[in-house]
Amino acid sequence: MSTPSWETQFVLCVKNDNYTASLEVRKVYRIIYDTRAAEHQLIRVIDESEEDYLYPSDYFVPIDLPKAADTAFSAIN
Repeated sequence: MSTPSWETQFVLCVKNDNYTASLEVRKVYRIIYDTRAAEHQLIRVIDESEEDYLYPSDYFVPIDLPKAADTAFSAIN
């Protein structure tokens, strides 16, 4: 199985085992690409606390947003 490309800025949460207070399944999250974390199959996600934390990368799938949605998500912070 190939490693997913995390070049996108957004991911969809597909699993939240052990992180139910921090992650919502089926919610879109913004990520901060972190090469060192990726080496350990982790991804840096801006979660419900509005802070960035490391989570297992298999809890997410990368997604491409339409330009209007990308602009709206980027304007939040």
